[in-house]
Amino acid sequence: MATDGFTTCLWFDGNAEEAAQHYISIFKNSRLGRIAHYTGGEPGGAAGSVMTVEFEANGQKFVGLNGGPEFTFSEAISFQVHCADQDEVDYYWSRLSEGGEEGPCGWVKDKFGVSWQVVPTAFLDMVTGSDPQKAKRATDAMMKMGKLDIAALRAAYDGA
Repeated sequence: MATDGFTTCLWFDGNAEEAAQHYISIFKNSRLGRIAHYTGGEPGGAAGSVMTVEFEANGQKFVGLNGGPEFTFSEAISFQVHCADQDEVDYYWSRLSEGGEEGPCGWVKDKFGVSWQVVPTAFLDMVTGSDPQKAKRATDAMMKMGKLDIAALRAAYDGA
């Protein structure tokens, strides 16, 4: 029985420690954990190089694995960053897109190729509310945005 929750493993091509340092610099409630090194007896890395690095970002457990170039990230997996206000949206959008690329509808790909959805909780409340017409207006507005703008989403939701 799993008693310690889940840990997300992210496969990197030699830069797992750099990625871990990057993520813990962005998210509050973050820390670097144990680091394991290749001993030379296993495939994937030179003896002494970082094999895995454990870290927590905003309380979520991760392990970065330097597994080589065989696998890369895609948008099929992403992490949602729930933001309380526009300042948080702006902060995470800016930090996560730095060296990466901005996408549509609140999506951003960071400099390591990991996809994130920077989502205001207010938007989630709008699209899961009881009024389907308001939800549709908010969703239609979101579909035209890159970084999500809470005021513009709220105006669309309200029919302004």
